Amino acid sequence: MCADKEVPMTEVAEPVQLTNKSVTKAGRLLRELAAHPQQGVTVTALAKAVGMSRPTTFRLLHSLEQSGLVHRVDNHYVLGHEMARLGRLADPHTGLAARAQPLLQELADRFNHSVSMSVPNAHDGLDLIAQACSPNYVAIGLQMSQLIGPRAPLHASSFGKVLLAEMPEDKALALLPERLEAYTDRTITDRAKLLSELSDIRKQGFGVVDGELEDGLTSLSCPVRDSAGTMVAVLTLNGSRHGFNRNRIPDALGAMREMVDRLTDVFWHEVD
Repeated sequence: MCADKEVPMTEVAEPVQLTNKSVTKAGRLLRELAAHPQQGVTVTALAKAVGMSRPTTFRLLHSLEQSGLVHRVDNHYVLGHEMARLGRLADPHTGLAARAQPLLQELADRFNHSVSMSVPNAHDGLDLIAQACSPNYVAIGLQMSQLIGPRAPLHASSFGKVLLAEMPEDKALALLPERLEAYTDRTITDRAKLLSELSDIRKQGFGVVDGELEDGLTSLSCPVRDSAGTMVAVLTLNGSRHGFNRNRIPDALGAMREMVDRLTDVFWHEVD
């Protein structure tokens, strides 16, 4: 067995800064360009939007253009063909789920409930990508993996209502059946009343159901947004009404909003 070699204190190197600031800044430019997919952005406007100097922005854009990650059309820059190719090859969920899991577990342990994160898909629905449960959590009824999917009851779930609230009213109505199914006697089955609640969700920034999907189930959902304001995920906390009644919603909402900020930081943290 080889013994560990002792290194004299004088030979211990300082911690290496692994973050390349130029790459970080380039990523910031790409995300800002993604918010302007059609018309593009000028160098001056882009520099102002991301808080960089115009010369730095121009140099980075030039390098990105050389590798096909951006295109210049007249005086405007847009995402390039190579960015589109790489995007098609990337798994959009694996990295998010791995980064989110420890935070979801922390929130689940704090409230002794289950926590999930789902992401919008191309079919106007949600895909479950991460889930955590407290060791003391006792599930009631359907599990989250059974609730989120192509047949998810959008009008009777907190995550579904958050998803619907992101859509224009006519699109949300088109997704809903003419007759809204009643899962319990608390389920909203009147389309006009549901639209009114969706309007409230847009204003307040969260959705909640209390016994609308299952008797005894309370659920709270908050959107997670990227730097452009686009909803990229939904964070949901589920629990029994006995341990998670409406009196606990303010406390849970505060914790969830703090967790949304932490998730955003974990997903898109940048070092200037």
